[in-house]
Amino acid sequence: MLICRALLVLAIVGTTLHHAGAQFGGMPGMPGSPGFGGPPAAPPPQCVALKELVDSLEKHGKGIQAANERQADVKTACQLFRNFVAGFGKAIKALAADGPACGAPPQLVQQVRDGQAHVQKIAAKVCEAAARGPAPTGPTLSDALGTSPVLPDLSQKKGAGTFETLTGNPFARP
Repeated sequence: MLICRALLVLAIVGTTLHHAGAQFGGMPGMPGSPGFGGPPAAPPPQCVALKELVDSLEKHGKGIQAANERQADVKTACQLFRNFVAGFGKAIKALAADGPACGAPPQLVQQVRDGQAHVQKIAAKVCEAAARGPAPTGPTLSDALGTSPVLPDLSQKKGAGTFETLTGNPFARP
């Protein structure tokens, strides 16, 4: 259940990050911008680094999604979430510093911070579940009743079958 919620958060965050990647531009020479008529210049190095951070976050998100699909254990999910949250921190710092120069709107930083806060809450829950370990199992019904869970031996046939009555098999009579 917790991993399903995490997958929902990843979908929300992934959507936000996709829009963040789409908002790079607006400056002449940037991909997606009209330019000045000459061949487009290479984007500034800080914009390339920011785009790489966004791509890294998407990769981490897809890794968490793949772990959920293969039903990985909680400890693995915790480590994936820790890496994802650390990547968020790097992306927020880079976005705050270089986002305006790369054409990212100022509200994008707040959106990504909100996404990070939500992912941190889920990561805390996942890692708490990993620290607890597997849920303890209680006594079974046979333990509570004081009986054995072994089925009775039915290898010895005692009757004639389904149609046996108190006086014998009705189909055996003339």
